[in-house]
Amino acid sequence: MKLTKEIKTAILVITSILLFIWGYSFLKGTDILTDYSTFYVEYDDVEGLVNSAPVTINGHVIGQVKSITFKDKVTWKPIVEIQIHGKYTIPKSSTALIYEPGLIGGKMIQIVPGTENSSIAAVSGDYLKGDIKSGLTALVSEKLEPLKEKIEKVMLSTDVLLNNLNETLDDKTKQNIKSSIAKLNETLTEFSQASKSVNGMLAENRTKINSSLTNFEKTSENLAKMSDSLAAVNIKQTAQKLEHTLANVDKIITDLENGNGSMGKLLKDDKLYTNFTEASKELELLLEDLRLNPTRYINVSLFGKKNKAYVAPETEVTPTKNE
Repeated sequence: MKLTKEIKTAILVITSILLFIWGYSFLKGTDILTDYSTFYVEYDDVEGLVNSAPVTINGHVIGQVKSITFKDKVTWKPIVEIQIHGKYTIPKSSTALIYEPGLIGGKMIQIVPGTENSSIAAVSGDYLKGDIKSGLTALVSEKLEPLKEKIEKVMLSTDVLLNNLNETLDDKTKQNIKSSIAKLNETLTEFSQASKSVNGMLAENRTKINSSLTNFEKTSENLAKMSDSLAAVNIKQTAQKLEHTLANVDKIITDLENGNGSMGKLLKDDKLYTNFTEASKELELLLEDLRLNPTRYINVSLFGKKNKAYVAPETEVTPTKNE
């Protein structure tokens, strides 16, 4: 059968139309030659999600966003229609999570397979649970918001502080501060001069200081030798001898207190004291009589003169002032 020009033209037009439809669908992210499962997800906010946005599982693309509509004109909640390749089966308890893969890329949907009743597979037309994962921009904003508030408070406090400082630093206070700084500069200058004088003094007396340090070192060595000598002495034996001597002294003192021995009797015997007292009185009378009557004891007669009769002295003689 021979094809006419009209049939060839019709075939070419139909083919072109089919290719145009396929290409248009492919550019929109839908391959009409591939089998898809359609699911719906209800969100409160899609945060800029657009049609043909990829749908992934663990980073692998398994479908795309087909369309975004509103549930009603009262709540205006978005309903997202997603298409997943028919060769992939997901649990009915899965969650469609809107997330931001980076700072430049747009929003995408990540399917998080559910662990509850994971054996029950979702079928085309089911509604999946929707959620939103905070992107990097949102996280940065959340972190920067408290920091922003703190910076604002710090700036406000700084402004108040500067105002108070300006009120405090009047002309008189500024003049006092300048005067204090000038005096401090003078003090530092004098301190520098004093340190130079001390350095000069140390330089002039360096020899004497070295000599003093040498003498001190020798003295330390002598003290060390003396301490070694003291350490070599048998201190224990010396202490024992001292203890024995003190014990003897204590025994002597005890005997004296108890009246033992000659010294003890001399200290404790009243009779001996009385005898000494009486002997002292008799000796005193004898000496007094010898002074008053020497001829009674020394008899020298050149002419045969008789001696006077002896008269015993009184028991107690009281010397006169003339004698």
